[in-house]
Amino acid sequence: GRGEAPYLLRDMAADTFGLMDHLGIESAHLVGASMGGMIVQAAAIEQPGRVRSISSIMSTTGSRRVGHPSYRTFGLLLGSPPREREAAIERVIKTFRTIGSPGYPFEEERVREIAGHSFDRGHSEAGIARQLHAITASGDRTPGLRKLGLPALVDPRQERPAGQSSGGRATA
Repeated sequence: GRGEAPYLLRDMAADTFGLMDHLGIESAHLVGASMGGMIVQAAAIEQPGRVRSISSIMSTTGSRRVGHPSYRTFGLLLGSPPREREAAIERVIKTFRTIGSPGYPFEEERVREIAGHSFDRGHSEAGIARQLHAITASGDRTPGLRKLGLPALVDPRQERPAGQSSGGRATA
């Protein structure tokens, strides 16, 4: 249930469909990573006729039994964010080195550039808290995912040192 969450993953999925409506797109292949993968799952469950396929990358089902990050990763994700630009960039680099797949090269300069733009655009601790609350309040999507009859790709890069790949296996 929603509890005190101001919005849920299905609300963000509804935003996806609102954008599709505005653009005149009846159905689409949806791709999402991490929370985006959860939103893609919610979209497919809510309106399966509008979703041609889903790709869920580094994501999980919402079940409390699967998909937990390692303690090291959890600490990186939930620690207090740095207030200085360079410290914030270094934290992003450390985080992405931790959660990234060893099978793909780490593009530090590109990550540094994106992290700098993100910091300059503005960081909202309240926004991050709202998003985490939306994830936890949205519950387990496993029953809805089991009913889907559409093509789905669960990215194998979930086999990473940062955490368990059980969320990917449960999604598949």
